Amino acid sequence: MEPLEFLRAHPPWSRLGPEALRGVEDAIEIAYAPRGTRVLRHGGAPAEFLYVVRKGSLRLERDGRLLQVLEEGDAFGFPSLIGKASPHADVVAAEDALLYQLPAEAFGRLMQTSAFAEAFVLELGARLRQAADLEPTPIAAELGSPVGSRPVPALVEVAPETTVAEAARLMRQEGTSAVLVRGETPGLLTDSDLRGRVLAEGRGPDTASGAVASRPVRTIGAEATLAEALVFMLEHHVHHAPIESEGRIVGILTDADLLRLQARSPLHLLRAVERVCGAGDLARYATDVAAMVESLSWGGLEATRIGPIVSRLDDALASRLLRLAEAELGEPPCAYAWVVHGSGGRLEQTLVTDQDNALAWAEDTADASAYFARLATSVGQGLLAAGFAPCPGGFMATRWAHPLGEWERIFRGFVDTPEPPALVVALNFLDFRAVDGRLGLESLDAVVRSASREPRFLAHLARASIGLEPPLRAFRTIRHEEGGIDLKKGGIVPIVSLARLHAIEAGSLARPTLERLGAAAEKGTLSREGAATLGEAFRFLAGLRLREQLRSVREGRPLDDRVAVESLSPLERRHLKDVFVAIREMQQAVRERHATDRLG
Repeated sequence: MEPLEFLRAHPPWSRLGPEALRGVEDAIEIAYAPRGTRVLRHGGAPAEFLYVVRKGSLRLERDGRLLQVLEEGDAFGFPSLIGKASPHADVVAAEDALLYQLPAEAFGRLMQTSAFAEAFVLELGARLRQAADLEPTPIAAELGSPVGSRPVPALVEVAPETTVAEAARLMRQEGTSAVLVRGETPGLLTDSDLRGRVLAEGRGPDTASGAVASRPVRTIGAEATLAEALVFMLEHHVHHAPIESEGRIVGILTDADLLRLQARSPLHLLRAVERVCGAGDLARYATDVAAMVESLSWGGLEATRIGPIVSRLDDALASRLLRLAEAELGEPPCAYAWVVHGSGGRLEQTLVTDQDNALAWAEDTADASAYFARLATSVGQGLLAAGFAPCPGGFMATRWAHPLGEWERIFRGFVDTPEPPALVVALNFLDFRAVDGRLGLESLDAVVRSASREPRFLAHLARASIGLEPPLRAFRTIRHEEGGIDLKKGGIVPIVSLARLHAIEAGSLARPTLERLGAAAEKGTLSREGAATLGEAFRFLAGLRLREQLRSVREGRPLDDRVAVESLSPLERRHLKDVFVAIREMQQAVRERHATDRLG
């Protein structure tokens, strides 16, 4: 298959017409990366090429930790090219790989066509513009704030007669990609100008900067918002936005400055949540969260770091819905606590799924019960409008709403009579976390902490924790199921369960799985090696699951915990098998330690 034929089969190349692709075939180089080759180095020299994987696979790593597996059609190197910065991660050939290399200059030309740049920037631009539109007083909002209010590097200027060699050295020294050329008609000299108007034209290093600077200089006012600055760059196909204040240029905003805002987009979604006034404001919540998660994932943030961000946003949404409900129902009759459990309780929610919540209040009265029943219904309806489906098991505040004393009785029952029916409930609520309200839940924490001294409870919890086993055959091969491998049932839930067991045994009140593993290792209820193994397995499975779920979102399919075997690279299949084997071995250790097979 010819390079262009291959590229057209993958986005964003498929968005380009024949004219836009002219010259690409001549510019493309083919490179071979044997297994173990480090193509890009985190913190190293900026990328000189846009890379596209033709055959094989590569690992995107940071500090030895897998962030993503790159396969046929995947591109890399563009964050470094766009930001003109060091790569944010190592890229290492996981197996012998064949790569297409597009030089930075050719990539830069394509980025000047809106169809190509759209894949990297335009969706971000739409979100920035939307955030700015929702913020009528931009002074209070980061994304809607004037560009002149942001700290920018000191403006670097040169005289028209300054040679391009001197200008280039100054740009390197100051760490900037553009300088202002003074004069009656100011000009802008960029690194792109040095390549296109000096080197490509055969000009020498003694060429005057004024002779090759871009004129006229298009500027934006210091009062323009960041969203408007992005639109300015897209409209004019430029990577620099000189900032003008009182008739003079005071700084230069770059596209890299705007692209870095992706990692802070949760703040903008948070502000949108805080302005929710009714169901009509909630319709885009799930879509916006998915877009934010994809942006964070694209920026190299692993799934276990994204989880707390999404969970806190969900907390903020619940708090806003509670304030709206209180405004409608009146002042609460007593202190209460809105509680989340499941993945939200563990701060491991990555996309909007189903509801896992509960409600506790201080005073056991009929009036309080009636009020909080209405409160739970109101908030539940708001969450439904935001995309949170009802919990299939019914573990929601509309059913699980009790005075604190009743919750203490329920939790004590988990520990004192750990029979299967109670354990099913316990496994849902032992991850509880209060997200709003003035009622403290220390008494429930005390019950959970006391469970570390109850061998019978721990034995029953151990049995329940190893109920789901990895899909492995007798000879340690993965058992393929219809529709793919269920990453949640086969791996994530078993690890979550093991971490919960060992943490409770250690007397820890930690909720996140990785924190629980760390606490168990610290107290000795789990070996440090075992905790490290389960931690890495959890990171791998969480990342793989998120990648597949984001693919489902992009393709308009329902979220699923399954991954098709054929979609995995050989390296991922091997790693997945090793993860499942490790989980099974850890489960066997729990089985032997707690003698769960002798429990009646």
